[in-house]
Amino acid sequence: MKNITVSVDDETYRKARIRAAELDTSVSAMVREYLASITRREDEFARLERMEEAVRQRIKAFDGGDRLSREELYEKRRP
Repeated sequence: MKNITVSVDDETYRKARIRAAELDTSVSAMVREYLASITRREDEFARLERMEEAVRQRIKAFDGGDRLSREELYEKRRP
């Protein structure tokens, strides 16, 4: 595990310590969780981008101009 140093003003640090005490944790643990949450969001975004690209690759024959007429649309809905 790596250590980092972060500088914040006194008031921010005081409020962070109070909030950490309310959550029964430490300021370090709060910062650690915040940084971990950022990387999880980035990982999730990258995963969704990969999924989107995979879907786009599978639907190469799609053309937005290939639309049904109103009559064809309602004809397809009939049982």
